[in-house]
Amino acid sequence: MSEHNDLSRSSKRNVIPARTGTSSIELAPETMFPLLGSADENLRALEQELRADVHVRGNVVTLSGSPADVALAERVIGELSGIVAGGRTIGPDAVRRTIAMLTQGVSESPAEVLSLDILSRRGKVIRPKTLNQKRYVDSIDENTIVFGVGPAGTGKTYLAMAKAVQALQAKQVSRIILTRPAVEAGERLGFLPGTLHDKIDPYLRPLHDALHDMMDVEAIPKLMAAGVIEVAPLAYMRGRTLNDAFIILDEAQNTTAEQMKMFLTRLGFGSKIVVTGDVTQVDLPGGSRSGLRAATEVLVDIDDIHFAFLDSSDVVRHRLVSDIVDAYDRFEAGDAKMGNRAQRRSGPRSAQR
Repeated sequence: MSEHNDLSRSSKRNVIPARTGTSSIELAPETMFPLLGSADENLRALEQELRADVHVRGNVVTLSGSPADVALAERVIGELSGIVAGGRTIGPDAVRRTIAMLTQGVSESPAEVLSLDILSRRGKVIRPKTLNQKRYVDSIDENTIVFGVGPAGTGKTYLAMAKAVQALQAKQVSRIILTRPAVEAGERLGFLPGTLHDKIDPYLRPLHDALHDMMDVEAIPKLMAAGVIEVAPLAYMRGRTLNDAFIILDEAQNTTAEQMKMFLTRLGFGSKIVVTGDVTQVDLPGGSRSGLRAATEVLVDIDDIHFAFLDSSDVVRHRLVSDIVDAYDRFEAGDAKMGNRAQRRSGPRSAQR
């Protein structure tokens, strides 16, 4: 017993208390309300996400904790105050994303990432919300063909649409062409009721919805009637040469390799192409190889073609969407032999035959 007590006392004597420090940051009074947020929602997010203790009195923010935690908190406060000083509004989501970027040790400034305005309409500003999204947007400016590959909710199509509208408004292109393959889960177009337009319209509706967010609703029908904006299924692209246009192919994981080649070779002079899709959600029947997946292997190392990859950390929908994406990725990683979703649906019946 005596030996045990001596060891306990020895262990206690060898424990070195963690160093603590404090730092006080005085900010411009006019930045405090936008920094703290409505009903202090941003302050609560800072308190939840940071290990350092955060105290606010007047326009002075006091931080306390370990030197590393205090240093991180100082950088976060500095980045956020820089954003609001520029007249931009932030919320708890911007707080969390700023902390995540600084924790990951990225070279880009979170203030630079979160302050890049692409498009503004009726007080709503469209801008990237994550570092990968900013790199994706930058790559669209810098390359003729860009592939945006990632799960649902990462802003692949929405940001591409914003860049297309921006390019049209700046007269960098004379028209916008939006297209998707009409491949669906479990049904065939020929068996659906209605005219060809009625059958195709549901596949193109997400593109219409995005346009309505970015342009005056009254102007869209006029622009479409004039051919300035075209929304059409992928099959309508065959045999054409698309000059002076910003072209977006959405849901590209549901193209075949042949369709992808056909689409990319429509590129004409003065045009830009953005291809978006999620290779984990393939609906092609009969185990057909995804044209998007094939493109990521065939077109590597070609100058002026860029692949931008986004992941669950770039999801900008409800926070659960990111968790859902991660959960499915883990499940499918352990079930990789099952093939695409169409194969999984037909698998049990095929086995019975």
